[in-house]
Amino acid sequence: MARRLTYIPTTLIDRTFREKIVLVGVLFPGNSQEELDYQLDELEELVNTAGADVKARVIQRRDSPDPATFLGSGKVQELKEICLAVDSDTVVFEDNLSPAQQRNLEALLGRTAIDRTAVILDIFAQNARTPEGKAQVELALLEYRLPRLRRVSGSLSQQSGRIGTRGPGETQLETDRRRLVHRIHHIRRELKEVDRSREVQRQGRDRGRHREVTLVGYTNAGKSSMLNALTDANVEAQNRLFVTLDPRTRQKQLPGGETVLVTDTVGFISNLPHGLIEAFMSTLKSVQLADLLVHVVDGSNSHCEEQIGAVREVLAEIGATNVPELLVFNKADVPGSLSRDLARKYEGSVWVSALTGENLDEVVATIGDRLRTGDRVATLSFPLDRGDLVAAAHREGEVLDSRVGDDAVVMDVVLDSVGMARFQEWRI
Repeated sequence: MARRLTYIPTTLIDRTFREKIVLVGVLFPGNSQEELDYQLDELEELVNTAGADVKARVIQRRDSPDPATFLGSGKVQELKEICLAVDSDTVVFEDNLSPAQQRNLEALLGRTAIDRTAVILDIFAQNARTPEGKAQVELALLEYRLPRLRRVSGSLSQQSGRIGTRGPGETQLETDRRRLVHRIHHIRRELKEVDRSREVQRQGRDRGRHREVTLVGYTNAGKSSMLNALTDANVEAQNRLFVTLDPRTRQKQLPGGETVLVTDTVGFISNLPHGLIEAFMSTLKSVQLADLLVHVVDGSNSHCEEQIGAVREVLAEIGATNVPELLVFNKADVPGSLSRDLARKYEGSVWVSALTGENLDEVVATIGDRLRTGDRVATLSFPLDRGDLVAAAHREGEVLDSRVGDDAVVMDVVLDSVGMARFQEWRI
């Protein structure tokens, strides 16, 4: 009887206990030991967020990955001995493993072998809350699993393409693949519907003339705390990676009276899996269409400048490099933070403590200034009986000054190109 097929699991955690993990990193030419240590530190934080404990690290120097096991045969044997010594359940590689490498390592080590992508997917699966977020995570998981389909046992024969040699094993494998592909197409159609609904909402916001400010940044940089500080949103903000998956939008009134929409988005990370970026494209549209990106940076992190580069790489991948960017160095309240020094180093940036609110007024003022960069000041004259036009001018832009004459209301208003066109006949 043919045995059932299964997938190599991409979920890292058995929630009934904390797994013991061994991390593996490979130092290739051109990379430094310091850089690899930082990557493994970050991977350890990811593993801890997923709910497991790191018991050991293994590092190897290689010119290139071994096609069969990523590591050399001698290092695989050493890794196995370390796994036995610490009684590890899983081995996690910093670099991506091919399906064949994953299978070979599991056979040689006698335990699960996964990579950084699988850990990130596991964290996303834990934190998905909304139907859209769950669908996006499931899509990324299925696309990760598809090339990793395998049979539980080797007893099933394989198709070979010659008459009389085709067996039931590969037939069942192909059936499983078709089911996954069908599910992937179904989720993609659902997400396209969500994207269409979002587009209708965006068009409504465009008619309302509200500017859009989107918070971006490395995971755990403090974007949710910044949203809370700016808008009193009271959203969940924890000192953990990838707490926010679904975008949250709140209104903020700037000092000049203009109302803007502030959106918090999913955090980025170095080597963010391409499948996740593809799955979350409907969510990341808010980044592409923003009037201003507020790039929140953890100024207390010694590698924050590398994190800035990682975020900008993702922005380039999703086509958002042309959106104006404001660097905000957060966590100035943390002892030893370099937020103030970095704000002086990066021209036009500001520092803040989203937790305590220190220097938040300057952040708000700078956001307003950046949004007005492409705007112009127009002097408008409205008849005294046209209160509707006065109200519209307040909605469209920022009123700098207003004077009431004998037969007209004269206003100095900051307007964008759309506002300029709307009030063209009333301009002085």
